[in-house]
Amino acid sequence: MSRERVLILGAAGRDFHNFHRFFRDNDGFEVMGFTATQIPGIEQRRYPKELSGRLYPDGIPIFPESQLEQLVRNLRVDSVVFAYSDVSHETVMHLASRAMAGGADFWLLGHNRTMLDTKVPVIAVCAVRTGCGKSQTSRYVAAQMRKAGLRVVAIRHPMPYGDLNRQKVERLATFDDLDRFECTIEEREEYESHLAMGTVVYAGVVYSEILTEAEREADVIIWDGGNNDTSFVRPDLWITVADPLRLGHELRYHPGETNLRAADVVLLNKANTAPKADVDALAATVRHVNPHATVILGASVVTVSDPKTVKGKRVLLVEDGPTLTHGEMSFGAGKVAAERYGAKEIVDPRPHAVGSIKATYEKYPHVKGLLPAVGYYPAQIRDLEATINAVPCDAVLAATPIDLARIVKVNKPVVRVGYELEDMGAPTLMEVLNNFVEKVVRSG
Repeated sequence: MSRERVLILGAAGRDFHNFHRFFRDNDGFEVMGFTATQIPGIEQRRYPKELSGRLYPDGIPIFPESQLEQLVRNLRVDSVVFAYSDVSHETVMHLASRAMAGGADFWLLGHNRTMLDTKVPVIAVCAVRTGCGKSQTSRYVAAQMRKAGLRVVAIRHPMPYGDLNRQKVERLATFDDLDRFECTIEEREEYESHLAMGTVVYAGVVYSEILTEAEREADVIIWDGGNNDTSFVRPDLWITVADPLRLGHELRYHPGETNLRAADVVLLNKANTAPKADVDALAATVRHVNPHATVILGASVVTVSDPKTVKGKRVLLVEDGPTLTHGEMSFGAGKVAAERYGAKEIVDPRPHAVGSIKATYEKYPHVKGLLPAVGYYPAQIRDLEATINAVPCDAVLAATPIDLARIVKVNKPVVRVGYELEDMGAPTLMEVLNNFVEKVVRSG
């Protein structure tokens, strides 16, 4: 019997997980390849044979997504499987149309096929878009679990942009581990704040093995989601973070709408800075599409490490990269901090951008006046450093979660911007978490 020929559309994360959960060692299917997008430099390599299973002794090729029509035709693909996140519904259906025009089926795998079951209670922190505030929410959850006397471990959504064999299972407990695993800026943005508060982080490629390792040292696992993807681990408490500063996006992006409709709790973050009318409108949408969810308001509170170096000064804003790029935000916490702490001027870095940073502005023309902290590979980190140092300003406001000085050498003062979640109104996230501890963790 012939095997169904499959092409998996991905971005070096969800695609690999879906392969391991459904297609690896499945005699009914032949995966002809993965495609890659969103992340620079991850196409034109192979998924390694060591991770591919008995059906793929030579591994699996990874192609640029731009070749979709050619691949469907030349590889005689029967089914195209979509497997990445933070894209509009329109984008997903354009890809479906391109696949179906070549005669292929178009699939989306649901979470019952892809989620891992675990012996340890799991709290999943997901979102409707990149940049809603998952990281600060995950830190808040970790702090509350620790206050309850529980051992907490974070499992982070994958970002395996390097040596996939070496990244199969990553356990990060110290800042030295960031260097040992040669973490990109994007990985450091997600890991550093957890490590700073003493939370062990697991990430990598093969999440069944990652989960087994994490279970050994956790009373509670936090799934710290990436982009607006769904959890790879079946949650006992599903928290979805929504953003009233991007009203309407909660129903327009995949799979963020899935997170919204499936959540036990929907946290409306940034309610302290968004217009009240937009917060109310978002709450009404949530109650309409997911009437069983508990709706909570959250404040994203911004601070700076040295207010005197900001007040009255010309500043460069370095913001979280994915939030600005495919997250489509026009500003981040750095702009809020610059205004709050009295910066004289926000200096536009675009005229001074070099190399891959200049290319990033060309690819994402909506990013204006801010510098996205992109650094997916060493040359891009060097371009980021050169761009920062070329900007004529008095100080750099670093609103990325990483310690920028650990990565690049900056020729001007760097002021770190912090942003933490605080409860607003009632019920509170603290109340929800305390109830979870008593009913799920203690009773188990």
